[in-house]
Amino acid sequence: MAKATPCPPAYPPEALARIAQRLKALADPTRLQILQMLGSRERCVSDLVARVGGTQATVSKHLAVLRAAGLVRPRRDGMNVYYAVEDAAALEVCQLMCGCVEREASRAIAEVAPASGAAVGALTGTAGTSAARPR
Repeated sequence: MAKATPCPPAYPPEALARIAQRLKALADPTRLQILQMLGSRERCVSDLVARVGGTQATVSKHLAVLRAAGLVRPRRDGMNVYYAVEDAAALEVCQLMCGCVEREASRAIAEVAPASGAAVGALTGTAGTSAARPR
C-alpha cells in the first residue's frame, strides 16, 4: 500500500499572494538567467549586463522585480551595485523545474523514437519486424 502524502497546510490569502509574486518574478527567461548567474557568486550590474546582453536599464528593471520579490539583495560599493541571491530556495525551484523539463523531454524523445522507427519500417517494408528481411 502506498504511503499517504500529508496535505500541505492551508495558507492564508496574503501568503498565497506573496508566493504568486515570487513565482511571477521567476517567470521570465532573463530573470532566470540572472538568478542562475548570481547562484555562483555576487555580481555587479555591469557584469550582469555584459553576460545577459541588453541595456543596463533593462537588466536593472529585471533586478528590481527580483528584489521586490525578495529573491536578490543589493550591496553598494562606491559607484557599483552588487547583487547576490537573497533566498537560495529560488535556485532550488529552478533546479526542480529544470529536472521536470528534462524528464518531459526524455519522455517526448522516447515516444517519438518508436514512432520514427515504425515510419521508417513502413517506408522500407520492414514494419513489424525486428530486422530487415532480404528481398
